[in-house]
Amino acid sequence: MYNGTKVLDIHAHVSAPSGNGMLVMGAMLASNSPVWADPRGSGLEARGFTEEAWAGRVKTHTDLLESHSIEAQLVGPRPFTMLGWMQPHIMKAWARFTNHMIAKQCEMEPTRFIGAAMLPQQPLADDLSHCIEELDYCRTELGFKGCYLSPDPAGDRSSPGMDQHYWDPVYEYCQKHGLPIIVHGTNCTDPRIRTIPQNYQIGFVIEQYLATQLLSHGDVFERFPELKVVVCHCGGALDRFIKTDKHLAQKDLSKNLYFDTCALDLNFLEAAIKQRTPANTLFGTETPGSGAAVRPETGLPGDDLVPVIGAMDFLSEDDKQAIFHGNAAHVCPGLAEIAA
Repeated sequence: MYNGTKVLDIHAHVSAPSGNGMLVMGAMLASNSPVWADPRGSGLEARGFTEEAWAGRVKTHTDLLESHSIEAQLVGPRPFTMLGWMQPHIMKAWARFTNHMIAKQCEMEPTRFIGAAMLPQQPLADDLSHCIEELDYCRTELGFKGCYLSPDPAGDRSSPGMDQHYWDPVYEYCQKHGLPIIVHGTNCTDPRIRTIPQNYQIGFVIEQYLATQLLSHGDVFERFPELKVVVCHCGGALDRFIKTDKHLAQKDLSKNLYFDTCALDLNFLEAAIKQRTPANTLFGTETPGSGAAVRPETGLPGDDLVPVIGAMDFLSEDDKQAIFHGNAAHVCPGLAEIAA
């Protein structure tokens, strides 16, 4: 809560029992078999998917929301586990399994969490038509209110840029049904950055910034004028040109392209909100995620962003209300509905 307003978090990831890692590595990848689409299925308790394990993981998650003054989150897959380089038959099963995990968490805390789908993206397909079955299942059967897209699911830059018609089936479906698209980097297999610890984070920066530029300069929003896209981590990187420079898209993207606040360095976050504008900034923390390191000056976790943004004196009170609630309620009405 911020000054009586419920705080909506647009950027969050599922907190599943730890058995999911062993499932994908041992049962799926090692056997090259698409097993168990439902995490509540027979045989999974032995891999750690007990009701007690679920309850513990979800309680840890919701306890963090309480401590961070967050009322509700749009919950999607954990991007670095999306593993888009899988063979298609494994990828399809892993996406369905992950979506059932998201749905399970939402069922356990329906006033806290609403789902965003993981899609079985195939970079070398003609287009994303193969994702519509899973997306429709998630919307109609699981009640999800958004979806995630990776700009580079295989991590090797084999997917077309996000301005290309390859993406149109998902763009069309999301526009038709009012689902926001959450753009988040995933794995990066670039050998040049393998010496960097947790190098997938560098992949996030590269791919999210590139997606921002391609969506800005391309004609996606002319083709799909009602489509709403949120690029995570403030868009990956910031523009270095002034607003009137021809290197930037000289068009109004304010009704289509949005950014979250999931950046932990305060100088970067402040610059990002100013550059992206408060009207197109949505509160997002990925709590619990990679922001648990403690700020020395406050003693609070880095991802505890409500007091940080609330103290930014360049923002008006209306700006803060919009960032914490109003913008997310507009882009993802389902998130506001569960917190009402």
